[in-house]
Amino acid sequence: MASYLETAMEIAREAGALVTSMAERRIGYELKGDFDLVTEADRASERLIVERLQSHYPQHTIVGEEGGQRERQAEYCWYVDPVDGTTNFAHGFPAYNVTMAVERHGELIAGVTFDPTRNEMFAAEKGGGAYLNGRRIHVSKAQRVEDSLVATGFPSRKRHENVNIHFYYQLAMISHGVRRAGSAALDLAYVASGRLDGFWEFGLNSWDMAAGILLIEEAGGRCSDMRSGSRSLRGPHLLADNGLIHEEMLRIFSEVFAGTFRYPLPQIRPE
Repeated sequence: MASYLETAMEIAREAGALVTSMAERRIGYELKGDFDLVTEADRASERLIVERLQSHYPQHTIVGEEGGQRERQAEYCWYVDPVDGTTNFAHGFPAYNVTMAVERHGELIAGVTFDPTRNEMFAAEKGGGAYLNGRRIHVSKAQRVEDSLVATGFPSRKRHENVNIHFYYQLAMISHGVRRAGSAALDLAYVASGRLDGFWEFGLNSWDMAAGILLIEEAGGRCSDMRSGSRSLRGPHLLADNGLIHEEMLRIFSEVFAGTFRYPLPQIRPE
């Protein structure tokens, strides 16, 4: 298993260097569909990662955001996001990363999230703990949502129709604050390292959260869906936190799902 982690770290660093070189050139972006941004850095990084993985593990399945997918069954499957936080990258906002993870027979066994802007490598392997630049990391010790700093995200498409605004507002009123930095993989890594106490989001893809889920679980945290079901790479939503605030987060979410709001959204009044 260690060889998978070491290989992933090596490839992520190489891809991160490529992404950094392209960031310095301010290469611009295109639209993927009507709303989603994509850059040549996404495509180039994924080509590099897929080529490296195929050279090391030709029998493995690879699922990547920009189309690097091999549709066949295999014992091992890699989930790859070549630039998580593309919108940030395209605008020069330094919150993006390269993230990848591998599962065996559906069980996550190794994962990395590499932030090239800070040279931070978050890495975890099943049963081996979670690390940041080689040093062991653990989730926070916050015991109440009231004492927590949490994070979430919103889709680039149809934000105005996304129900997460209700969850966002309730948590913003209850906690120390809700951060929305635009990179789910980094948010999850920050939960694992104790920089954040919790994270939730709707509609994530498998490559957005695979490495982060393993990081958090190996750092002592807990992941589920937002209705207390088992966490899934193909589920409709994800809740990930330090474990100590998990049940309280679920209670708050159950209220919002039921349309019960502790804090009504404020009304706009004309001056």
